[in-house]
Amino acid sequence: MANALQERHTAPALENVRREFDDLIDRFLGGTPRSMQRLNALLNEPAIESYVEGDKMWVRAEMPGMDPKDIEVTVNGNMLTIRGSREERHEEKGRDFLHREISHEQMERSIMLPPGTTGEGIKASYKNGILELTVPIPKEASTKKVQVQSGNGGGNGSNASSKNK
Repeated sequence: MANALQERHTAPALENVRREFDDLIDRFLGGTPRSMQRLNALLNEPAIESYVEGDKMWVRAEMPGMDPKDIEVTVNGNMLTIRGSREERHEEKGRDFLHREISHEQMERSIMLPPGTTGEGIKASYKNGILELTVPIPKEASTKKVQVQSGNGGGNGSNASSKNK
Protein backbone atom coordinates (compact mmCIF):
# COMPACT_ATOMS: atom_id res chain seq x y z
CA MET A 1 0.00 0.00 0.00
CA ALA A 2 2.94 2.35 0.62
CA ASN A 3 3.83 2.08 -3.06
CA ALA A 4 0.34 3.26 -4.10
CA LEU A 5 0.44 6.24 -1.73
CA GLN A 6 3.90 7.19 -2.89
CA GLU A 7 2.78 7.05 -6.55
CA ARG A 8 -0.25 9.27 -5.85
CA HIS A 9 1.81 11.94 -4.07
CA THR A 10 4.67 12.04 -6.59
CA ALA A 11 2.57 12.87 -9.65
CA PRO A 12 0.87 15.99 -8.16
CA ALA A 13 4.21 17.19 -6.75
CA LEU A 14 5.87 16.99 -10.16
CA GLU A 15 2.88 18.66 -11.78
CA ASN A 16 3.13 21.53 -9.28
CA VAL A 17 6.83 22.03 -10.02
CA ARG A 18 6.13 22.10 -13.76
CA ARG A 19 3.27 24.58 -13.30
CA GLU A 20 5.40 26.86 -11.08
CA PHE A 21 8.23 26.79 -13.63
CA ASP A 22 5.79 27.69 -16.44
CA ASP A 23 4.42 30.56 -14.33
CA LEU A 24 7.96 31.82 -13.71
CA ILE A 25 8.74 31.82 -17.44
CA ASP A 26 5.46 33.59 -18.19
CA ARG A 27 6.14 36.31 -15.58
CA PHE A 28 9.67 37.06 -16.81
CA LEU A 29 9.14 36.69 -20.52
CA GLY A 30 5.54 37.81 -20.86
CA GLY A 31 4.13 34.52 -22.13
CA THR A 32 5.68 31.87 -24.30
CA PRO A 33 8.63 33.37 -26.17
CA ARG A 34 8.52 33.31 -29.97
CA SER A 35 11.59 31.08 -30.13
CA MET A 36 9.78 28.48 -28.01
CA GLN A 37 6.67 28.78 -30.18
CA ARG A 38 8.83 28.21 -33.28
CA LEU A 39 10.56 25.24 -31.62
CA ASN A 40 7.18 23.72 -30.78
CA ALA A 41 6.05 24.24 -34.39
CA LEU A 42 9.23 22.61 -35.71
CA LEU A 43 8.71 19.62 -33.45
CA ASN A 44 5.28 19.17 -35.01
CA GLU A 45 6.45 19.47 -38.63
CA PRO A 46 7.20 16.23 -40.42
CA ALA A 47 10.58 16.00 -42.12
CA ILE A 48 10.11 16.34 -45.88
CA GLU A 49 12.17 15.58 -48.96
CA SER A 50 10.99 16.81 -52.35
CA TYR A 51 12.41 16.78 -55.85
CA VAL A 52 11.32 17.09 -59.45
CA GLU A 53 11.95 14.21 -61.83
CA GLY A 54 10.63 14.46 -65.37
CA ASP A 55 7.06 15.74 -65.31
CA LYS A 56 6.41 14.87 -61.64
CA MET A 57 7.27 16.34 -58.28
CA TRP A 58 7.94 13.73 -55.60
CA VAL A 59 7.28 14.58 -51.96
CA ARG A 60 8.13 12.23 -49.10
CA ALA A 61 7.11 13.07 -45.51
CA GLU A 62 8.03 11.20 -42.33
CA MET A 63 4.81 10.57 -40.41
CA PRO A 64 5.56 7.59 -38.15
CA GLY A 65 2.80 5.85 -36.26
CA MET A 66 0.00 7.54 -38.19
CA ASP A 67 -3.00 5.73 -39.55
CA PRO A 68 -3.51 6.63 -43.25
CA LYS A 69 -7.13 7.58 -42.47
CA ASP A 70 -5.77 10.29 -40.12
CA ILE A 71 -3.63 11.91 -42.82
CA GLU A 72 -5.02 14.73 -44.97
CA VAL A 73 -3.41 16.17 -48.12
CA THR A 74 -4.81 19.41 -49.56
CA VAL A 75 -3.84 21.81 -52.34
CA ASN A 76 -4.86 25.46 -52.20
CA GLY A 77 -3.49 27.44 -55.14
CA ASN A 78 0.14 26.38 -55.36
CA MET A 79 0.40 25.40 -51.67
CA LEU A 80 0.46 21.70 -50.76
CA THR A 81 -0.41 20.98 -47.11
CA ILE A 82 0.03 17.69 -45.29
CA ARG A 83 -1.71 17.17 -41.93
CA GLY A 84 -1.80 14.16 -39.70
CA SER A 85 -2.74 13.23 -36.17
CA ARG A 86 -2.26 10.30 -33.87
CA GLU A 87 -3.33 9.35 -30.41
CA GLU A 88 -1.25 7.17 -28.15
CA ARG A 89 -2.59 5.48 -25.07
CA HIS A 90 -0.43 3.93 -22.39
CA GLU A 91 -1.73 2.06 -19.40
CA GLU A 92 0.33 0.74 -16.52
CA LYS A 93 -1.18 -1.42 -13.84
CA GLY A 94 0.49 -1.98 -10.53
CA ARG A 95 -0.58 -3.89 -7.51
CA ASP A 96 -2.45 -1.00 -5.95
CA PHE A 97 -2.68 1.57 -8.71
CA LEU A 98 -3.59 2.23 -12.31
CA HIS A 99 -1.78 4.86 -14.37
CA ARG A 100 -3.11 5.97 -17.75
CA GLU A 101 -1.58 8.43 -20.13
CA ILE A 102 -3.06 9.69 -23.37
CA SER A 103 -1.15 11.89 -25.75
CA HIS A 104 -2.44 13.48 -28.92
CA GLU A 105 -0.01 14.68 -31.56
CA GLN A 106 -0.74 16.72 -34.66
CA MET A 107 1.71 17.34 -37.49
CA GLU A 108 1.40 19.82 -40.33
CA ARG A 109 3.68 20.99 -43.11
CA SER A 110 3.09 23.13 -46.20
CA ILE A 111 5.30 23.47 -49.26
CA MET A 112 5.03 25.50 -52.45
CA LEU A 113 4.32 23.65 -55.67
CA PRO A 114 5.85 24.74 -59.00
CA PRO A 115 3.94 27.53 -60.79
CA GLY A 116 1.00 26.28 -62.83
CA THR A 117 0.53 23.11 -60.78
CA THR A 118 -3.17 22.50 -60.18
CA GLY A 119 -3.12 19.56 -57.81
CA GLU A 120 -5.06 17.40 -60.27
CA GLY A 121 -3.85 13.82 -60.47
CA ILE A 122 -1.90 13.75 -57.18
CA LYS A 123 -1.29 10.22 -55.96
CA ALA A 124 -0.57 9.41 -52.31
CA SER A 125 0.65 6.24 -50.63
CA TYR A 126 1.70 5.48 -47.06
CA LYS A 127 4.07 2.71 -46.01
CA ASN A 128 6.33 2.20 -42.99
CA GLY A 129 5.71 5.69 -41.63
CA ILE A 130 6.47 7.48 -44.91
CA LEU A 131 3.83 9.38 -46.89
CA GLU A 132 4.81 9.54 -50.57
CA LEU A 133 3.13 11.89 -53.02
CA THR A 134 3.57 12.24 -56.77
CA VAL A 135 2.35 15.54 -58.16
CA PRO A 136 2.02 16.05 -61.93
CA ILE A 137 3.57 19.37 -62.95
CA PRO A 138 3.18 21.37 -66.18
CA LYS A 139 5.77 20.78 -68.87
CA GLU A 140 7.00 24.39 -68.51
CA ALA A 141 7.82 23.77 -64.83
CA SER A 142 9.66 20.46 -65.36
CA THR A 143 13.39 20.20 -64.78
CA LYS A 144 15.62 21.33 -67.64
CA LYS A 145 19.25 20.32 -67.93
CA VAL A 146 21.77 23.03 -68.87
CA GLN A 147 25.02 22.04 -70.57
CA VAL A 148 28.07 23.58 -68.88
CA GLN A 149 30.81 24.80 -71.25
CA SER A 150 34.49 24.47 -70.44
CA GLY A 151 36.53 27.63 -69.72
CA ASN A 152 38.08 27.67 -73.24
CA GLY A 153 34.80 27.65 -75.11
CA GLY A 154 33.96 31.18 -76.40
CA GLY A 155 32.20 33.97 -74.62
CA ASN A 156 34.13 36.87 -73.12
CA GLY A 157 37.16 34.78 -72.21
CA SER A 158 40.84 35.73 -72.57
CA ASN A 159 40.92 34.76 -76.27
CA ALA A 160 38.46 37.53 -77.15
CA SER A 161 40.56 40.25 -75.51
CA SER A 162 43.83 39.06 -77.10
CA LYS A 163 42.33 39.41 -80.59
CA ASN A 164 41.71 43.13 -80.03
CA LYS A 165 45.39 43.88 -79.28
